[in-house]
Amino acid sequence: MKAVRAIISGRVQGVGFRDWAQREAGRLGVSGWVRNRDDGTVELVASGEAEAVDALLQACREGPPPARTTSVEAEADPPTEASPPSGAYRF
Repeated sequence: MKAVRAIISGRVQGVGFRDWAQREAGRLGVSGWVRNRDDGTVELVASGEAEAVDALLQACREGPPPARTTSVEAEADPPTEASPPSGAYRF
């Protein structure tokens, strides 16, 4: 099992990134959440089999067609929260 928190930068808001990430995580069998942040980035917290989490992070480097990702900064083993923050999409 692997858990990560990632901050995704670039043109990632207003392009369907959260919906896409939710679908991609479901396809890979990864659980967690994704949300827009006030600074224009997207935050993603994910856990699951290491290969699946790595595949999700790799997919986030591309994102959905309208997105333009410039960076994905991930940290391993993020602090566990009882529930996702307001406005987060669960997967």
